[in-house]
Amino acid sequence: MITDVEDFFTQGCGRCERFATPDCSARVWSPGLLELRRICHAVGLAEAVKWGHPCYGHAGRNIVLIGAVRGDFRLIFMNAALMRDPMGLLERQGPNTRHPDMMRFTAATDVAARAPIIAAYLKEAMGHAEAGLKPPKEDWIIELPEDLVEAMEADPDLASAFAALTPGRQRSYVLAVNGAKTQATRLSRIAAFRPKILAGKGATER
Repeated sequence: MITDVEDFFTQGCGRCERFATPDCSARVWSPGLLELRRICHAVGLAEAVKWGHPCYGHAGRNIVLIGAVRGDFRLIFMNAALMRDPMGLLERQGPNTRHPDMMRFTAATDVAARAPIIAAYLKEAMGHAEAGLKPPKEDWIIELPEDLVEAMEADPDLASAFAALTPGRQRSYVLAVNGAKTQATRLSRIAAFRPKILAGKGATER
């Protein structure tokens, strides 16, 4: 992954084989991404690179992340549960996303047309950061996949390590295992995840 934010806008995030090629999503959506960057700078957000993407912060908190995929590019709000979203512009990134947290774009002109609204949303998020507000904690009942339960019953070390994980990390494994269509794939994933679980990491952590 990249470590210099400028590289994202010229070469991409460095997370796939399309990095620094004409097919890289960051290059395909470059005009729109640069317009989002301009708006973030204009409202006074501090720029850094995190997780291979431009991240914009304020008052010691991450506010938004800029990202690009094949079909669109996005402005992702980090504490979306606090956002009022009066214009109904925020969408969920996927079915497992708990709150609408992103603005999706398919053209640079879309960003330019919404620039004042985007700026207003950013300023709202900055205000939450300045006030030290955090999203309310939500209880999430973790229903473990049967295959994972059986694996832990046969492996006390795995069970102990899984129990010590944060709820978010536990959830990452539940989603990953449930996403497999066959039992063989689920079992394969559990076996592959074992070292990470023992190390106290989540499914997507390196």
